Amino acid sequence: MVTERFLAYIEFEKRYSPNTVIAYRNDLAQFFEYLRLTYSITDICQVNHPMIRSWIVQLMAQKVMPRSINRKLTTLKSFYKFLIRDGVLTENPMRKITSPKTSKRLPVFVERERMDNLLDQTEFGPGYTGLRNKLIVEMFYATGMRLSELVNLTEIDVDFHNDTIKVLGKRNKERLIPFSYKFSGLLKEYLAEKERSFGTNAALFLTARGKKIYPKLVYLIVTKHLAGVTTLDKKSPHVLRHTFATHMLNNGAELNAVKELLGHANLSATQVYTHNTIDKLKTIYKQAHPKA
Repeated sequence: MVTERFLAYIEFEKRYSPNTVIAYRNDLAQFFEYLRLTYSITDICQVNHPMIRSWIVQLMAQKVMPRSINRKLTTLKSFYKFLIRDGVLTENPMRKITSPKTSKRLPVFVERERMDNLLDQTEFGPGYTGLRNKLIVEMFYATGMRLSELVNLTEIDVDFHNDTIKVLGKRNKERLIPFSYKFSGLLKEYLAEKERSFGTNAALFLTARGKKIYPKLVYLIVTKHLAGVTTLDKKSPHVLRHTFATHMLNNGAELNAVKELLGHANLSATQVYTHNTIDKLKTIYKQAHPKA
């Protein structure tokens, strides 16, 4: 089936992440179900741009956010581009489709003082789980890595000689993230406790039962401890990623360097964080300039 060929293409040739492949699969399934129910169509060769537009209208009527609609349209654009390349179609019905406008969402981040309070004064609990939870929070803030990247870390990804962590990011792109001497000490303390508790295990982070940690547990750990220092509506590993990037830029880091540390494919994805740097400059200007 052409859909499965497309999904295999983005997974193995384009090297999209497993989560992205799942999202594309779900988007296509939703689109095909709409075509079946609305137009009694099961042949993708019969689809035209008015049909796609009508799907967009239905999604809007269902109060689906423009950002989510645009992601679904990105799926269809990739799918039909693949069909043209594969010779299944000669004309692309997505060519006349315009994406809905979206408002830019500024990244939510935790203030510096609150992060200091979280890392220096919070009690994470005794034993292995307490040390693990503290390291997880610190690792997100110290490296800016994604949740999926942290979950898949192994012990051999940590290089104490060069003080770096090797991360496998989106589309299987590897990058090295440096860490500090202080963080190195916490990491060594954690690894010693992990070996005492569970012996040898390749995965860096484990559950209380010695199994490889999973995303939902990491999410709950971060949410719980962020709730103790901030009243932000969003409390997640991604908020710590935003916090890492914002604090780096606010302290003078170059935009390109932060881009590489975050593993962004292009600079525009990193530029969203510069608003916080500008806000800080405005505050300094108002405080320091005689005519401000």
